[in-house]
Amino acid sequence: MRQRRVLSSLDLLPEEAREDVLWAMAELNKMERFQSDILDDFNERLASKGLGPISKSAFNRRAVRLKNWTQKLEERRHLYSGIAERLTPEEIGKTDIVLSEFLKVLIDELSDGVTTPKGAMELARAYRDTVTAQKSSADHRRQMEAEARAKLEKAVGEVAGEVERAGQPVDAAQVLRLIRKAYGIEEDV
Repeated sequence: MRQRRVLSSLDLLPEEAREDVLWAMAELNKMERFQSDILDDFNERLASKGLGPISKSAFNRRAVRLKNWTQKLEERRHLYSGIAERLTPEEIGKTDIVLSEFLKVLIDELSDGVTTPKGAMELARAYRDTVTAQKSSADHRRQMEAEARAKLEKAVGEVAGEVERAGQPVDAAQVLRLIRKAYGIEEDV
């Protein structure tokens, strides 16, 4: 468990300096200027408000924490994008959406240092549950497609019956093939 750190001079700045702190952090994030130049400008901004300067060491500690945090976010973004590539609109189901959110949380926890045997066991269980969820999602999708196919065939049969009663000959099988072709539904072999 992480212990609470001692508040730095940056943390102790009053609310009126919040905008300046955010400016300094944004400048650090851009990585376009030297950290010492940003600190000098930051201290000038604070001095114009009658606030004391921030030491190099306090500013450096915050810059290091910010850089580490930014790198973690970037790593996680790449991990998430790898998951997102596999979850295409054709393959996504309700279970897949929940599963992708679960995987994001798991990645976050592992990235934050869950390296105990218990953590490894949880990862193994999560993987097993992931596979089970994917199978369940695929089974559900097949069931829904079969139900939709049955409804379509029933509707075509009813329409064909009505048209034939009106005196027009209709080949229900041909109508069904045309509808399937129009919607890109593969015929059962």
